[in-house]
Amino acid sequence: MNTFPYTLDNKRYHTYNYFLKTKYQKKIAKVSLNAGFTCPNRDGTKGLGGCIFCSNSGSGDFAGNVYDSLQQQFNDVSKVMRHKWPDCQFIAYFQANTNTYGSVERLRNTFEPFVDYSNVVGIAIATRVDCLSDEICDYLEDLSKRTDLYVELGLQTIRDNTAQLINRGHDYQTFIDGLNQLRCRNIDVCVHIINGLPYETYDMMLDTAKAVGQLDIQGLKIHNLYMLKDTKLHQMYIKHPFDMLSREDYISLVVDQLSYIPENVVIERLTGDAPLDLLIEPKWSIKKVTILNDIDKLMKAKDIYQGSNLKKESK
Repeated sequence: MNTFPYTLDNKRYHTYNYFLKTKYQKKIAKVSLNAGFTCPNRDGTKGLGGCIFCSNSGSGDFAGNVYDSLQQQFNDVSKVMRHKWPDCQFIAYFQANTNTYGSVERLRNTFEPFVDYSNVVGIAIATRVDCLSDEICDYLEDLSKRTDLYVELGLQTIRDNTAQLINRGHDYQTFIDGLNQLRCRNIDVCVHIINGLPYETYDMMLDTAKAVGQLDIQGLKIHNLYMLKDTKLHQMYIKHPFDMLSREDYISLVVDQLSYIPENVVIERLTGDAPLDLLIEPKWSIKKVTILNDIDKLMKAKDIYQGSNLKKESK
């Protein structure tokens, strides 16, 4: 019998579905939006071209059309979702690029309209820790008092040499400083990490999860590295091929990583999505449902729950 408390469907980790249904008591869906921001490692402030794995859309391959207004983007996507779930309400998810990379005035103009939408329960903002000035954090704190606010921070890895290789543009200490800026204002944070970054070993990736498990965070997204056509990562791979994670190693790694994440942390994602017309590798990532099913099976076979190794170490 599964005794893990934070699931509605017999999982062994704290599912996002459980979090949303328990908090809101209804169907909630995220609407991905593109507000037309850029990134400091794209525009020359800290670098050019962005992180080496990003496409031109800046990790917003499934966000709205940047040429449409945000309201139009939201209406188009939410209308489709309401056909499937008539009573659905939404989280406005600002996904593409760095959504606090601008003036407070621009942020207000971007986010404020969604505070008053009757069918929007909250706002999720994807950003970078080096784009969180005191003034911006103060505004986010104010915003969090008027709507449910979730800030998503890309970490990817705790290793500074890997961060430099992928053109991240900041180090791990900067990440910690930015996270603390948000948490001291009681803003909920979801952290992103990537498994399979060039030249990282299994143990290095596990160390990233162990470190994240010690942080004051409320959510976690685990992505597999995927190589997209014409990205800097693709160009690097052509010149200097490196080993990519196999499907089996990815599943095993995620299971081990989850064992070091406190059970109260919401697991929002366990595998990434890539646009099929751009995907070079890994081809196994296309079958997302089977990956999730095999993670479940391995957790059961190894009798692992989210946070189970933390509990063993505390005894």
